[in-house]
Amino acid sequence: MSSLNIAVLSGGISHEREVSLRSGRRVADALTARGHIVTIIDPDANLFATLKKLNPDVVWPALHGSSGEDGAVLDLLHAAGYNYVGPSASAARLAWSKPVAKTLVSRAGVRTAPSITVAREAFRELGAGSVLELIASELGNHVVVKPASGGSAQGVSIVTKSEDLPRAMVDAFTYHDVALVEKFIAGTEVAVTVTDGATGATALPAVEIVPLDGVYSFEARYNAGETTFFVPARVSDEIATKISATAVTAHDTLGLSQLSRIDLIVDEAGEPWFLEANALPGLTETSSAPLAIEASGVDLGQLYEALARAAAN
Repeated sequence: MSSLNIAVLSGGISHEREVSLRSGRRVADALTARGHIVTIIDPDANLFATLKKLNPDVVWPALHGSSGEDGAVLDLLHAAGYNYVGPSASAARLAWSKPVAKTLVSRAGVRTAPSITVAREAFRELGAGSVLELIASELGNHVVVKPASGGSAQGVSIVTKSEDLPRAMVDAFTYHDVALVEKFIAGTEVAVTVTDGATGATALPAVEIVPLDGVYSFEARYNAGETTFFVPARVSDEIATKISATAVTAHDTLGLSQLSRIDLIVDEAGEPWFLEANALPGLTETSSAPLAIEASGVDLGQLYEALARAAAN
């Protein structure tokens, strides 16, 4: 088959710019090795002029954080008539909002942790003390606080005592004006990459995540040696089947396509709980998606090429 002219978008101005640059470079290298013509573009005011001049067969958005994962750039690529790898803009928006994704996936029968969503304005106007008291009475003192949207664990805190909750709320509000507070679910954290093919969505082997300091923070995600990954996850075949089914349900419910990552917690009873979905998952050298792809026995470049060809048609 003939080579494709592919534009890889990476960088941008979100909090996850550096991660995006690393993902974009890895994708470009894999596709170039397969014989394709690849141009990396750092999106700016000249993006569409650059794309018009380049006239790519397909665009690969390796963008993380806002503008990329929130569907904004995808909407514009679609409006401009470009084929691209990834979900529809509407599906990306559903996954980008953690409270919305939780609601939809829960309705589909997947377990999600009890939670409270708090807007910064409400936190101030209704009195921080009163709001914090209500959160503690409803969810207890062991909670996870995270921005309502965003990735790479930025602004995420695990709270074990009430006096640490105010700081955790402030940290979350640094990255978004809405915070999601969830009851802590103890268990094994797994990341499940889901790909779409001719027969529908397929879950690749789950990646078990074991951070050295116990928290899968930004540093643990992107610094080599900070986290140990087990692929496939160290669970029974029965639990592995449950994990795969849960991930595919989340992927399909949110309308994701081609390549997604579904993050889950598997509790002591072996039941998976939905954490969040990533419409444009990280593809760096320390990301779980490439590990899952390789563990499935598929060559990384071969899968990326298949995704690019599917999007180009």
